[in-house]
Amino acid sequence: MDLGVAGKVAIITGGSDGIGKATAQILASEGAAVAICARTQEKLEAAASEIRAATGGRVIAVPADVTRAEDLERLVERVRRELGTPTLLANNAGTSAAGAFPTVTDERWAADIDLKLMAAIRLSRLVVADMKEAGGGSIVNVTAIAGKHPGAGSMPTSVSRAAGIALTKGMSKDLAADNIRVNAVCIGLVKSGQISRAAAARGGGDPAAGYAAMGANVPLGRVGEAEEAGRVVAFLLSEAASYITGVAVNIDGGMSSAV
Repeated sequence: MDLGVAGKVAIITGGSDGIGKATAQILASEGAAVAICARTQEKLEAAASEIRAATGGRVIAVPADVTRAEDLERLVERVRRELGTPTLLANNAGTSAAGAFPTVTDERWAADIDLKLMAAIRLSRLVVADMKEAGGGSIVNVTAIAGKHPGAGSMPTSVSRAAGIALTKGMSKDLAADNIRVNAVCIGLVKSGQISRAAAARGGGDPAAGYAAMGANVPLGRVGEAEEAGRVVAFLLSEAASYITGVAVNIDGGMSSAV
């Protein structure tokens, strides 16, 4: 399938590994120019080099902390200068932070909301004018299935992710008249650096054993690959999904109890 992204410019946060890196590689292979950002420059540059080598695409690495408004402004300015007008955005940066309600401090609440909600708000706001000028665009907010069905010990992540889903629906209504689509994906167990570390710990140093144990709780019987999630994100960003907006798609192997 031709995704219809050739010649477009995409920004992917959290692009140094996992879902962000996979999404960036898929878009680059389809002819999009891609900017990936993350905090660790060395890892980010390595990811960009790997994607360029695999796709022959235009890929730039922009070190940025998405919780800092000035970093986001610098990111967008560099993308405009080096790649052109951004019309595709995946707000993917984030980590899992989970604990029981009485243990979550004000500082943890504030940090989680800033990383997973406010960063998406600020970066989306920066690129909406570009998208309007270009005649449209697409935004995907990467959230988690816990945002649809919070469980015990799931805060603050479940709450910030639920806010991200609500943000997605609200943005989709406000921006539809400008031909800007906004969707979300709700991630279950999908391989990433963080999940790999958890798998290694669970498997006594053997990630494969840890993944097998984790996968036993998934209806499809395994932990998802980053590329499997990346394909869904890339599809929702693309022209192939031109009549889809305001949805939150589960990528979880059937784990979620919510549709």
